[in-house]
Parts: sequence; structure tokens; C-alpha cells
Amino acid sequence: MDDYLNDMALFVEVVKARGFRHAAEAIGMPNSTLSRRITALEKTIGLRLLHRTTRKIELTEAGQIYFERCKRIVDEARLAHEQLGEMLAQPSGVLRVSLPVDFAVTYLAPLIVEFAGLYPGIAFDFDLTPRRVDLVSEPFDVAIRMGESESSQLIARPLASLTPHLYASPGYLERAGEPGKPADLKQHECLSILKAGTWTLHDGKRTVTVPVSGRFALNSVGMIRRLAALDMGILLVPREVVDDELASGALRPVLPGWRGAPTSIYAITETRLLPAKTQRFIEFLRERLAR
Repeated sequence: MDDYLNDMALFVEVVKARGFRHAAEAIGMPNSTLSRRITALEKTIGLRLLHRTTRKIELTEAGQIYFERCKRIVDEARLAHEQLGEMLAQPSGVLRVSLPVDFAVTYLAPLIVEFAGLYPGIAFDFDLTPRRVDLVSEPFDVAIRMGESESSQLIARPLASLTPHLYASPGYLERAGEPGKPADLKQHECLSILKAGTWTLHDGKRTVTVPVSGRFALNSVGMIRRLAALDMGILLVPREVVDDELASGALRPVLPGWRGAPTSIYAITETRLLPAKTQRFIEFLRERLAR
């Protein structure tokens, strides 16, 4: 409520309490402050609202009319505030989200199912194409992105950081041998995203950059994961992307002491002023991805 509406609400409380002292006690405000606020309200509207005596207050004729109008306005404002609180507690509407295809399918899907169960009033409209949607001109509430954050004109909220590790299938390692050190990767089929010519690996103390090559260069993590499970080479991806393959034994770690540079995950929005459905979705993902 703005100051004028607050003063209207104070006036209503004074009339209901039949005096300043009881109203001041009820709302937790000093009696003198409350009296000054009502006097200032009378000056603002140019009307005498109350006859004050040492024992009681009485409404003037104008005060009676003003009280009835104020009470209706204040009651409506309080009802609207309560309804807004209910909307924030149980957000609703259509949540339009742009998602990275492979990460959404392999990792986010069960989290989205959990979120949908928590907020049955929300419907979902997902865009899982590889393109970068335009949040300014297209009707998306949020885009989930991996890697570097986008335009500085957009709002990027960090959700998590995933660290890539090396994996290969038992069949591939049996055929090609298992690398004992990062430099050995030069002799292997390495499944790269977007024709990466090198992999930079860390073991906590050392950092090495290894030239890598292979017959396949793709822009799909899902396809690279599938090729690795079919004995076609070594891949460098976050564990979260290959959880199912690791659990089934289709893939296993390679050079487990080494890892790639962390990959950041962001929630990208056009503005900081977000509807409740979008706020809850971003908060939920941040909490779950941080586990």
C-alpha cells in the first residue's frame, strides 16, 4: 500500500477502536504518531474528519462518508493482497522455457516431473531445439543454458556448475587399450563437441592441454553419449549426463583422477521482475542442481 492508502487504513482503525489510544495499541504505533498521521490526512483531503475531545472522538458528517468509502477501499486492498499471497504460494499459468536438448532429456526430465507435482496449477511449454531463443522478442519466461552466459542485456542467474570427466565403454577400452595418462589420449578416438581440437584437463595440482582427434565431431551430447556406449571412443562430459550408462555398465570412468573445466548452468531471463511461476522454477532448479 502507498502512504495515502496506509493513512486511510489508520483512519479506519481509529474509528473502529473509537479512539486513538486503543487503535495505537492495536496496531503497535505511538499514540502521538497516529494522531499526527490522521491530522496530516485531514489536511491532505481538506476535510475535518473527527471531533476530538479528551474522552472520545466522533465522526463529522464528512468523516462518516469518508469512513464508509475508506473502509470499502481498504477491505478491497487487503483482499487483493491476500489473493496475491495465495497466488505466490501456488503459482499458476503456462511456464514457457527454452532448454538445452540433451541436458533436458537426460538430466532435467525427472526434476521437471518433480516440480510439476509440486505445482499442479502450472502448465508447461518447452522449446528443446538447439537454437538460442530471443528472450526479448519471443514469449519465453526463462531459458536454461550451459556454458558462457549470454548477452549482458539479459539477466543470468547461476544455477550450478557441472564438472566433465572422461568415460568410455568397456568394449572400446578392450579394443583400443586404456590410457594411463592424459597424453595417451592423442592415440585414441575422442568424441568431441563442435570439433574441439584440444581437451584441457586438471588433477587438482596440474593442468594439461592435450590435442585430441577422432572420426566424429558433433553438436549433440546425446549422440556422442550413444556413440561412446557403442564402443566408438572416449568422451568428456559431466557425470550427470551419463548417469544411466554408468549405472548399466555401458560406460565407465577413464583417467578418474583427471577432469575438465567446470561447465556453468544459467537461468536466463529478460528482466529481474519475474512472475511467481518463473521464480519458483528457477529456485527449484538451483536447489536440486546444487545437490
